Amino acid sequence: MPGQRGDRAHDPLGGRRPTSHERSTGLPWDASYRDGPAPWDTGRPQPAVVRVAAEGGFTGSVLDAGCGTGENAMHIAALGLPVLGADVAETALETARAKAADREIDAEFVAADALELGRIDRKFDTVLDCGLFHTFDAEERHPYIASLASVTDPGATLYVLCFSDEGPDLGPHPVGLEELNAAFTPTTGWSIAAVVPDRIETRFHDHGAPAWLATIDRV
Repeated sequence: MPGQRGDRAHDPLGGRRPTSHERSTGLPWDASYRDGPAPWDTGRPQPAVVRVAAEGGFTGSVLDAGCGTGENAMHIAALGLPVLGADVAETALETARAKAADREIDAEFVAADALELGRIDRKFDTVLDCGLFHTFDAEERHPYIASLASVTDPGATLYVLCFSDEGPDLGPHPVGLEELNAAFTPTTGWSIAAVVPDRIETRFHDHGAPAWLATIDRV
C-alpha cells in the first residue's frame, strides 16, 4: 500500500500494515474493485441498512466504516444526514465520489485505516459497519474496536452487519454470536443492545448470506 511510516502526516492511511485478509490473499483491498464490482458490491444499499434507516436508527453525524463504493452511505445521506464514508480502497472511493456527484447526494468519502479512525479527528453519533468486522482476525479486532471508540462518545450507536456462522451457504469469515459478545463489552467501551439474524446480499448468493445485525451502544 502507498505511504511509509515516516510520511504519516501526508498519507491518510498512515503506511498501514496489510490486514489479515490482505495477507492471506496476497492482494490489497483495492484490487477487489479494479476489474469490476467486488463480490459484496451489489450496486444498491443492503436491505438491513435500508430497514434500520427507515426505522430512524441513523441519527446525527454518521460514519460508514469500510464504505466501499458508497451505496449505504449515500442512502443514509439522501435522508438529510451528514455522512462520512471511509475506506482503504482508493478505487472504491473514486467510484463512490463519482456516484454521489452524479446523483447529487451530499456524502463525503475519505481514505482512512479502520484500525486508526482517530486520525480522522472527528466524532460521530452513529457508526455503520457493514461487512467489515468479519474481515478482521482475533488479533485485529481489539484495535478495531478501540478505533471505533476513538471516534464516538458515550451515547453513540454502532450497527454491525456481519456474516453469521449459522445456516446454509455461509459467507466468508463467518462470525459466531459468542465472538460478537466477547468483542463488544463495557471494558472495550461498548454494550450490545440487540443481535438479530439477518442477511447480507452479495453477487453470489441468490437470497443473501446468513448474517447478524448487532445494535451496540457506546458506554
